[in-house]
Amino acid sequence: MQTKTFLCSWSGGKDSCYAFHKAVSNEFKPSVLLTVLNEFGDRSRSHGIPKEILKAQADALDLPIHFFESTWNDYERLYIENLTSLTQSYNLQHSVFGDIDIDSHREWEEKVSKAANLNPMLPLWQQSRKELVLEMIDYGIEAIITSCNQTLGPDFLGRQINRELVEEFETLGVDACGENGEYHTLVINAPLFRNALNVEVIEKETSSNYNFARLNLI
Repeated sequence: MQTKTFLCSWSGGKDSCYAFHKAVSNEFKPSVLLTVLNEFGDRSRSHGIPKEILKAQADALDLPIHFFESTWNDYERLYIENLTSLTQSYNLQHSVFGDIDIDSHREWEEKVSKAANLNPMLPLWQQSRKELVLEMIDYGIEAIITSCNQTLGPDFLGRQINRELVEEFETLGVDACGENGEYHTLVINAPLFRNALNVEVIEKETSSNYNFARLNLI
């Protein structure tokens, strides 16, 4: 019988983590995580999470994590190259992504997966954003805000996603799941983690009208 092995596109945030868990609950077998770093190789390209914290998440899941560095200009080409290499190294059949309802993201994920002969899976696709984030909370995914827009502001950095916070989001007119880029998260604990991560916010920065938390792994 063919093993249902998969690679997870790993941002370190709640959506990719929940997609990972849903794939596992459907009896797919995780083999490796994939994260793109910035051109300096010190933090993730999309969420700005330090490499050591992403590695700690992978260790908590007892999985290898593959990094590669890229500018935005080289992103797609290098993504396909690395995806293809990992497909061969780990004998992968599937690629898992945490997107919910943005068609252009799905189209890109299908494109790069096809180039690497992988079957793309989006376990969260077309679910209600609010119901989804509440489901994640109830499931036991613990995540903190690591970056956010000015509608939220720097005071929201470091706060854990819970039901009360979701209500605050709605009061401010912010999407509950942050799917429009209002905020990004870091998962510090989840059902499949062997241990929780102890992370602290050591500084808050603002760049391009967006707020970022500088994080430290304790």
